Amino acid sequence: MRRRRVVSAIGQGMGLSLLGGWGSLARAQSSGVKDNLIVLGQSAAFSGPAQQLGVQYHLGAMAYFEGVNAKGGINGRKIELKRVDDAYDPQKCEANTRQFLQDDVFALFGYVGTATTQAALPLADLAKVPVFAPLTGADVLREPFNRHVVHIRASYNDETAAIVRQLTAVGIKRIAVFHQDDGYGQAGLAGVQAALKTLDLAPVGVGAVARNSTEVEPAVKKILASKPEAIVQIGAYQACAVFVRQARRAGYTGNFYNVSFVGTQALLDELGAEAKGVSVSQVMPYPYSSSTPLASEYQAALKDKRGVVPNYSGMEGFVAAKLFTEVLRRAGRNLTRESFLATIDGLQKIDLGGFTLEFGPRQRVGSRFVELTLLTEDGRVRR
Repeated sequence: MRRRRVVSAIGQGMGLSLLGGWGSLARAQSSGVKDNLIVLGQSAAFSGPAQQLGVQYHLGAMAYFEGVNAKGGINGRKIELKRVDDAYDPQKCEANTRQFLQDDVFALFGYVGTATTQAALPLADLAKVPVFAPLTGADVLREPFNRHVVHIRASYNDETAAIVRQLTAVGIKRIAVFHQDDGYGQAGLAGVQAALKTLDLAPVGVGAVARNSTEVEPAVKKILASKPEAIVQIGAYQACAVFVRQARRAGYTGNFYNVSFVGTQALLDELGAEAKGVSVSQVMPYPYSSSTPLASEYQAALKDKRGVVPNYSGMEGFVAAKLFTEVLRRAGRNLTRESFLATIDGLQKIDLGGFTLEFGPRQRVGSRFVELTLLTEDGRVRR
């Protein structure tokens, strides 16, 4: 059955001069913990061509947090997740982050995107505020090691390696890449190039599109001229959907492969029957059946939420909220940001219900799980 769209209702180049005063502010602030409340800040796309990523992630997180709060919270404290729209714009995200830090949130939670999270990271580092479960797989946010940044998803390198293995295993070697022209797109392109290089191959064609743009016609012409057998897409759902549609109308009959950040449900909604022949790599458990206890729990949490249906972005928010809550529980009543991070240091393996994450003192990437799914013309996602 066709899944319904969830309707929105809801730089690293920064120098120290832009951060002036933040060190003293951070020292003057409390830990962000109140007697009966823990406040988190989420800057994400809640408008614009990437809005479904922020909307769905937030709905998934709130489905879990609301259940926790209905039972009295954790260690006597309820959890509040403040959301602010950045429209997938790094400058807006940086401004939102400054405001969150002024408001003394306990942590930054569920930021969406590579460039946006990059814009926030110097501020969070200086204030020593955790950045928890950003929706990005870029290595630039994982290396060098940063104790304050907690990742729950596999990297884009993991995803693109899985895609290349799948393609080359069936004899496909002429692989092109369509990518967003920013840190996210470059990370995905680099992942494809690295995976192909191990096989003495390289992309036969590469085309790009600007962030928050769907002007893909030049990229379509450039890539199709290279006569690819398959095209890997590293972009947001609207641009990728327009690319698929234009390429099909230009006569391309090969398959498309996307990394998880594209937003599976949003891409499916955009493409409709034209989703046939489009694959997406996934870094979260399959959310559409009860194949794992975690998926059953996620579906049960959505049962009474009218118009909200299971999807991968929502599952990622749900997983992030569940892990965050478990860390709070283990950290105890005398919670500080430092005790929160120390608890993550000692987590080791943690099973959330058929989805296992692993952390440690020098490990802040919880999972390398990747599987490929296929979109169908009748609105389904098949494993």
